[in-house]
Amino acid sequence: MNIIIETERLILRELLPTDEEGMFIMDSNPNVHEFLGNQPVLSIEESRKYINNIRNQYLENGIGRYAVILKETNEFIGWSGIKYLTEPINNHVSVYEIGCRFIEDYWGKGFGYESAKAWLDYGFNTLNIQTLYASANIEHTGSRRILEKIGMQLKNEFDWNGIPCVWYELKNKKI
Repeated sequence: MNIIIETERLILRELLPTDEEGMFIMDSNPNVHEFLGNQPVLSIEESRKYINNIRNQYLENGIGRYAVILKETNEFIGWSGIKYLTEPINNHVSVYEIGCRFIEDYWGKGFGYESAKAWLDYGFNTLNIQTLYASANIEHTGSRRILEKIGMQLKNEFDWNGIPCVWYELKNKKI
């Protein structure tokens, strides 16, 4: 996997084992997991396993979540990307889902939108994905705002492991 995407302020590159500390800082924060079921990671070993799992997705599916690096400081600030979902969700299976997660210090600065827009463009223009999907906790207004700002369209509400969620879709107009 040699995909590197650059935006005005960000570098999006594959997650590396050296990103474990940043992943742990992000995913051990209870505020980051408020809308994800409130199960923050408790050890850096969990972050290592998560990174290894994502790296396996690169090999199996050719795509996955990528590290978001702030160009100005070269620091890890979160992840974003397109994941190929093989497990059923909201009566869908084998779909491409766009998503992101950031260290709390970087919320509200436009990085979610900037990275999501870059992945939307990459997914439609380079990967020729027919439809991109996304889900968010129904109460997570920040995530919902990002998805709507990149053009995703709300389709329905559904329950994901006891969490009330919303489902978004966007069709590639070039296909």
